[in-house]
Amino acid sequence: MIHETANALAACLVTFLLCAITYPAVVWGLGRLAFPHQAQGSLIYGRDRTLLGSELIAQPFVSDRYFHPRPSVVDYRADASGGSNLGTKNPDQRRKVAERAGVLKATPERPAPVDLVMASGSGLDPHLSPEAAAYQVARVAAARGLPAERVRALIKRQVERSGAILGAPPRVNVLKLNLALDSERTSD
Repeated sequence: MIHETANALAACLVTFLLCAITYPAVVWGLGRLAFPHQAQGSLIYGRDRTLLGSELIAQPFVSDRYFHPRPSVVDYRADASGGSNLGTKNPDQRRKVAERAGVLKATPERPAPVDLVMASGSGLDPHLSPEAAAYQVARVAAARGLPAERVRALIKRQVERSGAILGAPPRVNVLKLNLALDSERTSD
């Protein structure tokens, strides 16, 4: 009986060492070697090495000089990530969508793109559709005193196409777009 108990405890210890220490350490090490940028959180730094944000997490931009990300029901807080869980027929959801469309001055002739009025599932989605970015061109161009065509061209240069997923729609990373917009402005 003692021999069997010792064997069981040894098996538990070996399993613990493999699953809780060895495997995570190997995956962590391989991730840092093979994908160092992603393993660090896909962080974006400024010229002076100050942290500006992450490619993977949306952040609020409220100034008219910047493109705005998708709405977030968690105020872009990564520690509170999640959606609203409101269905499309829920009166609160309909009210929020109507409010967001009103802020965007959407009309039946020029409806707002879905990703500007509907919050993302995580509340942290860093991407917009190119159409949602294009919807904001007039506001951003006017606030910055740039020609709208120049801002549209900037969006076009920032479009990402995912080769990993067949049929994945094109998208624009809002933080990268806004940083490119700042660079564009200073290059005049």
